[in-house]
Amino acid sequence: MTEAICSRTGCRAPATWQVQWRNPRIHAPERRKIWAACGDHVDYLRDYLATRDFPVDVVAFDTEATR
Repeated sequence: MTEAICSRTGCRAPATWQVQWRNPRIHAPERRKIWAACGDHVDYLRDYLATRDFPVDVVAFDTEATR
């Protein structure tokens, strides 16, 4: 299994968080997109999405649930 890498542009750190979000204008309520985030960028990614009024949840990265 490969290690998840932070989704922040230019960051190559291992991800420890999942930023789960959706765009309510184009995604059904059950649809969730996931960005991986390291500890340094989790707040940045969450705030980026929240300022666009996207529903956002942040949860610990579960390596067992990934493929």
